[in-house]
Amino acid sequence: MPLFGNTFSPKKTPPRKSASLSSLTYGEFRELTLDRSTREIELGLEYGPPVMNIGGQSWKFEDGQWITESGGNGSGRELQRLKKRNIQLEEENNLLKLKIEILMDMLTETTVEYHLMEKEVEDIKTQHRRKK
Repeated sequence: MPLFGNTFSPKKTPPRKSASLSSLTYGEFRELTLDRSTREIELGLEYGPPVMNIGGQSWKFEDGQWITESGGNGSGRELQRLKKRNIQLEEENNLLKLKIEILMDMLTETTVEYHLMEKEVEDIKTQHRRKK
């Protein structure tokens, strides 16, 4: 028997209500099925390309590549565009070289056939002259 009465027994806490999904969490699960405008309306967020600063230069992730943004003049973008254009022109140049090579082969074949036919004609003329 305790000296001061009942032993210490705290009041039992009521069970918690089930936690509802917040709009942010709910939106994250549905993000793949929602288009951009619906996400912006529901979530209130604007998604843009990731940007970071390294060594005083600003870098932006666009089209699967990191592009520098030096002072807003777009020289990094221009460089990327020029590199892509250079690759396209090199591929086009290679294709044109291949086409020229094929045409030269066709011209050579035709020239050889012409010379063979010319020789046959000369041989036939020579045989015809001997018969007379």
